[in-house]
Amino acid sequence: MDLADSASLELQAPSAVTKKTAVFRSWILLNHDGVATLLDVDKYAIMRLVEIHARDLRILDPLLSYPSTILGRDKVIVLNLEHIKAIITAEEVLLRDPMDDDLMPVIEELRRRLPIATAAGQGQGEEDTVAQDGESGEEDEFPFEFRALEVVLEAICSFLDARTRELESAAYPALDELTSKISCRNLDKVRKLKGAMTRLTNRVQKIRDELENLLDDDDDMAELYLSRKFAASSSPTSSSCDPKWLHSSPNPDSEIHNISNKTSTTTVEGDNDVEELEMLLEAYFMQIDGTLNKLKTV
Repeated sequence: MDLADSASLELQAPSAVTKKTAVFRSWILLNHDGVATLLDVDKYAIMRLVEIHARDLRILDPLLSYPSTILGRDKVIVLNLEHIKAIITAEEVLLRDPMDDDLMPVIEELRRRLPIATAAGQGQGEEDTVAQDGESGEEDEFPFEFRALEVVLEAICSFLDARTRELESAAYPALDELTSKISCRNLDKVRKLKGAMTRLTNRVQKIRDELENLLDDDDDMAELYLSRKFAASSSPTSSSCDPKWLHSSPNPDSEIHNISNKTSTTTVEGDNDVEELEMLLEAYFMQIDGTLNKLKTV
């Protein structure tokens, strides 16, 4: 559903409401052109806007403790990964609590990478135009929902890796001080760092486990192909109407493309083919697994 279809929704800046209300009502919507719109709406408006059930929306409630989740539904992907609480459709992304400082870089990256490049090569020679259009075409054939998903996974893996490096930089000097001089102050410092390390390890482990569980189930991965499901429902008997991304490689600069070079001759044989998504998830699984190994080493 496009934002134009929800003209009756109340729109206003989050600063116009109390901080408590803003946590429950404040969302940001980014469309396929990367255009962002602040929404101050209740949960019922969100349910109507993206056709999501209340039980799935509760997963994103900041006051409820839900595990890390990447959940595919009929028309949406529900994501609860640390501070990133999002709903992805085949053409829009909604993020909860857009005023969160940790979420700002994610929003900016989505605004940069969601739009489809339509003007590549303008003002250049004909040969350059053809070459650049070819490159942008390859990127654009990757479905919208996976472009959005990749931004979120990249952001959460980088965020947790940064927190790990911060703890590493504090832990080793603290251990050196304790080795050279055993004191209550040094013992307390190391104890606090160990507690922080344990909590961070648990957070990283949850993300890793969710990616591993998803990779282990082809049916769950198939549920994330929103564009494919939409195309199938629109023209269930016509394979000629399948979007080009079903038969193409994704963004040449993305994690998934770097891995897919090894299997560039892969062809899609049916709606249950999840190889491209599997490679995307594996890329970030390896990244988060590396972060977990760093923490265990420390």
